[in-house]
Amino acid sequence: MPKIISSPSCGNSPKMTFLKEFNIALAKGDLEFLTESVTDEIVWNIIGDRKIEGKEEFIEELKKIKEKEVIELTLEQILSHGKEGAVNGTIKMRNGKKHSFSNFYFFKGAKGAKIKLITSYIIEVDLQ
Repeated sequence: MPKIISSPSCGNSPKMTFLKEFNIALAKGDLEFLTESVTDEIVWNIIGDRKIEGKEEFIEELKKIKEKEVIELTLEQILSHGKEGAVNGTIKMRNGKKHSFSNFYFFKGAKGAKIKLITSYIIEVDLQ
């Protein structure tokens, strides 16, 4: 179970709370929560690396992440407005690597919580 550090307050924003829970689920490898939270046509564009299209590919990518084992997740900022949201922070992996990330989310609708597009910027950083 990864250590979770979250400084942003989600206030009374259900979408910000959802994004916080979604990122924690990514770190924990909670496949059930994650697959229920995206549309069947999900597109996950990991800039400079690959593009994952459809729920089946999404699930396969989640399994790979779970195998790498996140030991710590730090959420620095969570933003939400209408159909869009963003989260940035850092993750530390069991293999000793640390990554800084920014994820941008586009939801199916302003009221719904199903994600249809994720754009991720992920860079490896030195542990300090």
